[in-house]
Amino acid sequence: MLTSTRRISRAFVGSAPTATRAIATLNGHGNPAGFAGFAPIRESEVSREMTTRYMKDLYDFADTDIVITGAGSAGLSAAYELSKHPDVKVALIDQAVSPGGGAWLGGQLFSSMVVRKPAHLFLDEVGVAYDDASPNYVVVKHAALFTSTIMSKLLARPNIKLFNATAVEDLIVKKGRVSGVVTNWTLVSLNHDTQSCMDPNVMESRVLISATGHDGPMGASGVKRLEKLGLVDRLEGMGALDMNSAEDAIVAGTMEVAPGMIVAGMEVAELLGTPRMGPTFGAMMISGIKAARIALQVLADVKAEATTDAHERPFLAEKETGQKMTAAV
Repeated sequence: MLTSTRRISRAFVGSAPTATRAIATLNGHGNPAGFAGFAPIRESEVSREMTTRYMKDLYDFADTDIVITGAGSAGLSAAYELSKHPDVKVALIDQAVSPGGGAWLGGQLFSSMVVRKPAHLFLDEVGVAYDDASPNYVVVKHAALFTSTIMSKLLARPNIKLFNATAVEDLIVKKGRVSGVVTNWTLVSLNHDTQSCMDPNVMESRVLISATGHDGPMGASGVKRLEKLGLVDRLEGMGALDMNSAEDAIVAGTMEVAPGMIVAGMEVAELLGTPRMGPTFGAMMISGIKAARIALQVLADVKAEATTDAHERPFLAEKETGQKMTAAV
């Protein structure tokens, strides 16, 4: 077996026809699907394609309409809802290399995802199959089916950009209003204590949806920062588990908690002290959708205010200039 593997490996180093024969050998039959070898490419081309496109994304989203921090089930649901509005530019930020938060598995590292009705209607919209196991809930055979499906669909939309492996270290706050986030590579954020100063980057936004989950190393980071800034009174901390009251409370508590910042998902529980619900996911989906709709309204208000200011500013500037000229005379 080892000799055979080495022979095939050496074959791949050779010409494309030789590689084709090696693939045919691996498959045990003729040339698969007419494969005739890969087109040539230079290593520098790969580097330039990745670099220029990512730098363009950073440039384009340095000033964006809506930032979502946290790409768990709540953040992904919010992004999906916003992806229906192609005129709204959305940056989705997650500290993990593989976003999804806790929605890759069910409870205790089990596979299935339980979703209480009527949140199953959102699964229908996204296109996630499930077992209609009860009049009260459905079961997705693997939580990863939801996460991978919704992520692939929303990332195909032109107005959504996912920045994964990216940590939010702080908020931008101007005159009491949350106006964006301070970002860094997650690996840098985790090593500030081991290296010299490694300054961050920024993304300005009109609206922020904070969906960073319950308390943890980077969890509930949005509301924790609001508390330190005095923009919320204090964090109540997530309450003990009660599924029947928890999910309704999470949806009810999804709101704009400070000017420009909406809280969704389990971060709501950390702020308000509502119970945890454990491994049921319906509230995360509905909370994300609600957060997105609130964000659209806040965004519309911000844009309307900016338009009003733009109309008034020339008059105010002219009036101010006239006053200065009169004073000079």
